[in-house]
Amino acid sequence: MLIMKNDYKRLGNYIREVDVRNRDLKVTKLLGVSISKEFMPSIANTIGTDMSSYKVVESRQFAYGPVTSRNGDKVSIALYKEDESAIISQAYTVFEVKNKQELLPEYLMMWFRRPEFDRYARFKSHGSAREIFSWEEMCDVELPVPSIEQQHKIVSEYEAVTRRIRLNEQIIAKLEETAQTLYRKMFVDGIDKENLPEGWRMGTLGEIAKIKAGGDKPKVFSNCYTDQCQIPVVANGIENQGIIGYTEHFVINERAITRDYWRLLCSHKAILSNREIDFCHSVR
Repeated sequence: MLIMKNDYKRLGNYIREVDVRNRDLKVTKLLGVSISKEFMPSIANTIGTDMSSYKVVESRQFAYGPVTSRNGDKVSIALYKEDESAIISQAYTVFEVKNKQELLPEYLMMWFRRPEFDRYARFKSHGSAREIFSWEEMCDVELPVPSIEQQHKIVSEYEAVTRRIRLNEQIIAKLEETAQTLYRKMFVDGIDKENLPEGWRMGTLGEIAKIKAGGDKPKVFSNCYTDQCQIPVVANGIENQGIIGYTEHFVINERAITRDYWRLLCSHKAILSNREIDFCHSVR
């Protein structure tokens, strides 16, 4: 689909803020918004908290955290998809699409998931102690708004792909579970440390492995593959995992295994066969 400049519209023409409070305390489902752009059960300590001031969010409404300086490069924003009403902290801004025959909430959420939106919101955030992406700045966001039929088609195709991804993840999880079972049977349950097979001995991973932490993000970095940046940058942290971008120089240029908490690996006891094993730690 070719998008022309005049297809871009000001988001404020399509959305409105919603501020409904839980005055009667009827809603008890307390949620928060994660930087992965999903609603999640709140972990906040609410003992002694006046829940009547919390905001109510309904199905197909959005909520976002205006404070962006706490989240790194991400903006906490999500579309609520459940039928049951929920409450969120009054620190969040709740809004909805005015006319769902002009703009689909699901299409808009696809736009919010783009890393370009996160970068834009961070750039437009202001403040000294805390940087805020205000409601006014949110309304000034511009995005392409094709026909409602085209929006339905885009959302349908996107959801079909995400379903396939989830299915593949479930298959991978099952395979990983099977692999762990086989590993445990071969190297844990089926091993007598006092009577190891011929050629085997007890040792540490530090004896057979070069272990290296990747450190900070490279100075020359691109989110996408370019002529200059062709080397994948691999992360293995809590928030980011897998290939997160590209750079121009290798840090690790041999076959490697990535593993978090690498210090634990250095001291972890292992059963060593007479085969040589060589691996190194990739960037975190």
